[in-house]
Amino acid sequence: MRHLAQVQKQQLSGKLNLRLLAVQEAEYTWAILTEEKVIPPAEVLKSSDAEQLHEGLLVLLELSPTGEIQHIENATNWVLDLIKTYLTSGITPAFLQQETERAEQWRQTLTLQTQELARRSLEVEARREQIQALEESLKREREGEN
Repeated sequence: MRHLAQVQKQQLSGKLNLRLLAVQEAEYTWAILTEEKVIPPAEVLKSSDAEQLHEGLLVLLELSPTGEIQHIENATNWVLDLIKTYLTSGITPAFLQQETERAEQWRQTLTLQTQELARRSLEVEARREQIQALEESLKREREGEN
């Protein structure tokens, strides 16, 4: 499972551990971890990528189902790609929220319009039936006069 983590240095031992910050739930969906979870130095040192780590570095890491580190990579390019893709074009969480609200308003408006059209269609059908009944009534009257 893919995680975003920050490299931390333990005060007493000076060894590095990884504090998990977020977890990838789907291709474009991440969840912030609310509980602090730390991968201990012993597990960090097992990784072949451990020599590239330094305090404060953000990293992407793959964890096995048993919690073992499978791969660590510097998250700098990933973060820059996120900025380039989403933040340089003005797509912010507030913008996305506004668009979501606007789409919901459109949906509600379309629902109301559909209901109004259905009501009008029923009215037209009822009037058509009334007109047909009147036409037949007139036709019978005319036939009765002849």
